[in-house]
Amino acid sequence: MKLLITGGAGFIGSNFVRYILEKYPSYSVLNLDKLTYSGNLENLADVLPNARHLFVKADIGDREELTEAFSEGVDAVVHFAAESHVDRSILDGSEFVKTNVLGTQCLLEAARQAGVQRFVHVSTDEVYGSAAGGEQFREDSPLSPNSPYAASKAGSDLLARAYYQTYRFPVIVTRCSNNFGPYQFPEKFIPLLISRALENQSIPIYGDGLQVRDWIFVTDHCRALDAVLHHGREGEIYNIGAGNAWPNLLIARQILRWLHQPESLLESVQDRPGHDRRYSIDFQKITSELGWEPEATFEAGLAKTIEWYQTNDEWRNHIQNQAYRSYFREQYEDGGETLARVQNPGGVLPCASS
Repeated sequence: MKLLITGGAGFIGSNFVRYILEKYPSYSVLNLDKLTYSGNLENLADVLPNARHLFVKADIGDREELTEAFSEGVDAVVHFAAESHVDRSILDGSEFVKTNVLGTQCLLEAARQAGVQRFVHVSTDEVYGSAAGGEQFREDSPLSPNSPYAASKAGSDLLARAYYQTYRFPVIVTRCSNNFGPYQFPEKFIPLLISRALENQSIPIYGDGLQVRDWIFVTDHCRALDAVLHHGREGEIYNIGAGNAWPNLLIARQILRWLHQPESLLESVQDRPGHDRRYSIDFQKITSELGWEPEATFEAGLAKTIEWYQTNDEWRNHIQNQAYRSYFREQYEDGGETLARVQNPGGVLPCASS
């Protein structure tokens, strides 16, 4: 199988690329990423030399670039690419609409025209909005997004549904709870906590810190997407969760204890607008239909995550000093497409507009 994976230089995408290449020796991956601020080619440093992995710097909103990418021959698409940070969407939602809604439509159409046999659209449980006490969202629960980010993802979900209903294009939508693990950009909650604690810096906590999220270790998410890609039913939605419901404040305290740092580092800050109080999803459908279950406990996953950030100082430092943003240019752009292929047996195709 030849997979086209969008957003494959991001957190979950890069973990999924690595997962696929390790599990399926006969598969090849065409990896598209625009390399915006959170796209980090260093996330893929260990797989760039792999001859079954081809990286393409491209924008999912550019039809010409997508047409060229699909001309390589693609069996299936797993679509991660998205603007995803809620705080940034509150400041300015325009890029979220452009990438998450218009970009997804552009990708869906290009994939349909190319005759792709399966399209997995990776979404979020945030499209359901905030869950009341004891409530769990099912796949048929109404969408009630409360941030521009969540609204843009809900829009992309509806486009995916429309492409199945109108064209019978083989789309499947997944909605996952909060991920954590290696390579997550440190603007997100858990890596931000770890990074600031390691540097003995104050840690901002929104409001009272009692917002509840269901946390899943990224490898379990990759396993779930693998099950959906190979065995999911076309036109369906699958919730993906782990049953690890934790208030933010308790996670912060646990990380501080793990790193032997005082709770005095915690600093309460004004809550953000439209902040969902609680997320909770029912993921029995994927368990009963596809036999998938989460394997990592929250504690075990958090231990692995903390250890990874502790032992990858260089990666963290490159995020802080912005050095990661020059990685692509230094390694590949100077010689154009031909030199890029010579430098990297796995192949890197800089777009003409790069």
